[in-house]
Amino acid sequence: MSSKWWLVLAASGVLAIGVAACGSSDDNGDGSDTSSGNLSGDIRVDGSSTVGPLTEAIAEEFNAENPDVKVTVGTSGTGGGFEKFCAGETDISDASRPIEEDETKACQAKGIAYQEIQVANDALTVVANPDNPVECVTTDQLKSVWEPKSTLKNWTDIQGLQPSFDADLALYSPGTDSGTFDFFTDKINGEEGAQRTADVNDIGEDDNATVTGVSGAEGGMGYFGFSYYQENQDKVKALSIDSGDGCVAPSAETAQDGSYYLSRPLFAYPSAKALDNETVDAFLQFYLDNINAVAEQVGFIPMTDQQSQASQQKLDAIKSGGGSATTG
Repeated sequence: MSSKWWLVLAASGVLAIGVAACGSSDDNGDGSDTSSGNLSGDIRVDGSSTVGPLTEAIAEEFNAENPDVKVTVGTSGTGGGFEKFCAGETDISDASRPIEEDETKACQAKGIAYQEIQVANDALTVVANPDNPVECVTTDQLKSVWEPKSTLKNWTDIQGLQPSFDADLALYSPGTDSGTFDFFTDKINGEEGAQRTADVNDIGEDDNATVTGVSGAEGGMGYFGFSYYQENQDKVKALSIDSGDGCVAPSAETAQDGSYYLSRPLFAYPSAKALDNETVDAFLQFYLDNINAVAEQVGFIPMTDQQSQASQQKLDAIKSGGGSATTG
């Protein structure tokens, strides 16, 4: 079991106290019952390895109140999750990027109506070995390392880098099914999916492999969600990013206000059909009612009040038969 999943399980006792205080009411204000204890059935979730631990933490708390409900959370990556979701194999798809046109068409072809619901914020974090003296990199410097045509071998090859650091680059990247890979390559290289393949370690959906690789290589560099950095601050260091207005470090505050260049929303996509099931409906409502308290406990960045209200409105819309992102 990965250290991230151990974190989720270890936090469950603490979460139970906070969740009970903020989400134990049978009536959440909109007439729905999220904690009756009388629910049963299976809920299938798959998708982003970044969002997965957050959904797992919510599922642990929901299951404590509804022991006859089994929530299965897979982490096949955002792209892999949408493939299953649009084939009707899952009820909810976790995603670290918005659904794309080809995925929307695949859902339409199967008659899968859905809604995009934000559940948290993220500051995608570029990490280096803790002994690396570099504290900040520009977006252009990151591009020079990660773009498809890059042949850089050493940190000294990165133009303008201060201070100079003589160590061979050891690069670690998520796989092509990852929403983190899609987001990073789009923001840094200007084209989603465009990234160098030479001398890059593809770690698939196991972000802990990036922690191991970067912490074990003097010239290590990789990227993943902020929660993985939060969990491993003793093993890797976060690099601040300068996108033209000075160096900005990844944090809850810079992700929420958008000042950090690699800030992004995180999503859950429920299908309209799944929400016809009262168990899935109750789980999603429980998710939104308790998400911010749970997010902070397991190292994720909570939503703002405005974001939380927008997510609730979207959930209400699809439950009432409106607001679906698919048009058939």
